[in-house]
Amino acid sequence: MCSDAWRSVGGQHTDRKADGKLSLRLLFFIVDKDRSGAIDARELQSALSNGNWTPFNPDTVRLMIGMFDKKGSGTITFEEFGSLWKYVTDWQQCFRSFDRDSSGNISKEELRTAITTFGYRFSEPFYDVLMKRFDRSGKGVVHFDDFIQCCIVLHTLTSEFRQRDQEQKGIATFTFDQYMLVMAKIL
Repeated sequence: MCSDAWRSVGGQHTDRKADGKLSLRLLFFIVDKDRSGAIDARELQSALSNGNWTPFNPDTVRLMIGMFDKKGSGTITFEEFGSLWKYVTDWQQCFRSFDRDSSGNISKEELRTAITTFGYRFSEPFYDVLMKRFDRSGKGVVHFDDFIQCCIVLHTLTSEFRQRDQEQKGIATFTFDQYMLVMAKIL
């Protein structure tokens, strides 16, 4: 379940049942307010829920659009929306599995457990930075949308690092321009 979400950070989900596809098409039609046949970030944000009555983080929506928008138009088609919807559903199941107290958010300890489960080993100060960056409410918790964003950022940074760590020694060399290009992908 969580491994499916983690592996799908690259946006590779395409399997859906026929009856689910009809429901998904109806949802797509409802969300496509301007009837353009594509959904932009604003429209997608209106379709997504944190489960706590707050709007989905616009930065998370932008990152997800970028992941699934194959043409680079800033919008997603129905097929891309179906893949994105599956992606969000997988992350929702993953999120719930780490939300041990069923509070609807993830504490620092729960976030540490999730990230460790994904194979990372970070220092305590790094988790402090993650909480500061992804706790938009300032209450010491990470909401669903920010959890997705945190995972996308970690995955993106890890992929970029691995490309430059040819010998797998934990050392990578970046030019300033390369570093800025990596950061621009996640900011």
